Amino acid sequence: MNKAVFLDRDGVINEEVNYLSKVKEFKFIKNVIEALKLLSKTGFKIIIITNQSGINRGYFTVEDLKRIHEYMLKEFKKESIRIDKIYVCPHRPDENCNCRKPKTGLLIKASEDFNINISKSYFIGDKTVDIETGKNANCKTILVKTGYGGSDNNYKVKPDFIVDDLIEAVKVINKI
Repeated sequence: MNKAVFLDRDGVINEEVNYLSKVKEFKFIKNVIEALKLLSKTGFKIIIITNQSGINRGYFTVEDLKRIHEYMLKEFKKESIRIDKIYVCPHRPDENCNCRKPKTGLLIKASEDFNINISKSYFIGDKTVDIETGKNANCKTILVKTGYGGSDNNYKVKPDFIVDDLIEAVKVINKI
C-alpha cells in the first residue's frame, strides 16, 4: 500500500484569498516550491484536498477553478513537482455532503484510487477543519502557521505537529 501527504490548498500552498476565483489572485506562499520539490522526491503520493464552496455559492465557476489549478500545476511542472491528484468539494456546508472537510469522503476516494494506507499518511493544513479531517481519517496531522495558522478555532483538535510552513512540515515527515 502507498502512503500519502494530503495537502489543503488555500493557506498552505497559496496565499489565503477569500473565495479565490482568478489566476491573477493566486500567489504561492514562500518556500512552497522548495517544499514540494523535496516532497516530490519521496515515495509519498501528493494529493490536494480542498473545499471550494465558492462554486456552489455562485462566487466562481468550475471553469474558474480549473484555470487556477491548470496554472498551479503548470508552475509545478516547470519545477519538476509531482501532484498526483487534486480532489475538490464544491458544496456549501448546508448541503451536508460526505466530501466536505471535516468529513473524509475525499480522503477515502483518494485512498481507493491510489491504494493508500491512510494511517501511514499525513494531512497538512492551516485550519482546524484540516486537522479535524486528518484526525477523522486516522492520519497524522500537521498544522502550518501560514494562512489561518489554526486561528479559525472551529474545531477543538490538537495536531500531531505544529510548524511554521510547508517546508518545515516536509522536513518533519522526512525525519520520521
